Amino acid sequence: MSSFLFRAMDARAGVFLALMAAVIILVPACNLFVPESSPFHVPTYAVTLMGKYLTYALLALAVDLVWGYCGILSLGHAAFFALGGYAMGMYLMRQIGTRGVYGDPILPDFMVFLNWQELPWYWYGFDMFWFAALMVLLVPGVLAFVFGWFAFRSRVTGVYLSIITQALTYALLLAFFRNDMGFGGNNGLTDFKDVLGFDIQADTTRAGLFAASGIALVICFLICRSITRSKLGKVLVAVRDAESRTRFLGYRVEHYKLFVWTLSAMMAGIAGALYVPQVGIINPGEFAPANSIEVVIWVAVGGRGTLVGAVLGAVLVNFAKTWFTAALPDIWLFALGGLFVFVTLFLPKGIVGTVSQGWTALRQRKISSDFSEGSGDPPSQPPQSPGAQANVEKPASAISRAGAAHPQPAE
Repeated sequence: MSSFLFRAMDARAGVFLALMAAVIILVPACNLFVPESSPFHVPTYAVTLMGKYLTYALLALAVDLVWGYCGILSLGHAAFFALGGYAMGMYLMRQIGTRGVYGDPILPDFMVFLNWQELPWYWYGFDMFWFAALMVLLVPGVLAFVFGWFAFRSRVTGVYLSIITQALTYALLLAFFRNDMGFGGNNGLTDFKDVLGFDIQADTTRAGLFAASGIALVICFLICRSITRSKLGKVLVAVRDAESRTRFLGYRVEHYKLFVWTLSAMMAGIAGALYVPQVGIINPGEFAPANSIEVVIWVAVGGRGTLVGAVLGAVLVNFAKTWFTAALPDIWLFALGGLFVFVTLFLPKGIVGTVSQGWTALRQRKISSDFSEGSGDPPSQPPQSPGAQANVEKPASAISRAGAAHPQPAE
């Protein structure tokens, strides 16, 4: 465990974790313990809104893991997000009991309305939180594993893989819209009452959900950071930059891709499960392919292949979305499209990547200047791109440093 944490830590990770710790502690405290008359009071609606941002940040982190470090551009991660949300929504619906509109102790209201006579078998067990939490991980994870097993063994890559992932989420969208699927059809699942016995509308519950979202984001960040800074991460970078060469050197490329793809899907499922009780609804609209494309924009804006950039991009873009949809609702989509074009043309490495590159170049320039004046050590290497700062190495060096991965002959 100490080795795991050591690999995950550096200056950037330390700053991020310190900020997250402050946010997780201060926001709920300012909501629960600071009087409403105080300028430091955080209203409950703001806590809920920021909690939603944290779940989006976790989703962006999952996409950055597969896209930024393994080169898998997924346009279907909204499917895993929504499946995790539906698993949590089914648990919350089972907790309503006789407090529903029709007062049925077993069947949710939409099933009574549609004249269902008994609870479908796939709803069994969702009256228990531990079972629902397990399904939050297993359902997206199993779907991702099966999908990735066939896709990666068939060596589907690039734009073709992106199109297939988008087709997957669209197929799920159409399926969940059907009333006979047993998931609420177009209306989805809503009217939740409590979670783990706590009133879901209470200020303390909202603060607890916010803190849980922040803690989940920190844990998943540490996991991703440890993976990307390990020998496994170097092989992933090699797969991203030169997949054919990596396979030729004896690595089971499909195994590495399948592992990181499944892990990313499970992270997206956790994000969806934390999202649902905070927004109070889950419906098939969450499967929309446009949602997956928007997540890719968050990662691109923050900085692909940086992890911290994915979190920053998700928070900034969604904050801008909240402001634009309230102040200028008619131009939000144009603003989002313009932002993506601007980042592609002028900030191809994203905010964090561009800042990191500029800081590295400035530091190297200072070292060179000091050395030319007769003081200081000689510059060790020329300025590197931010990708190199985040273990984005050339394939050959990445592979040579991954000796402990014990490559096996390719099939």
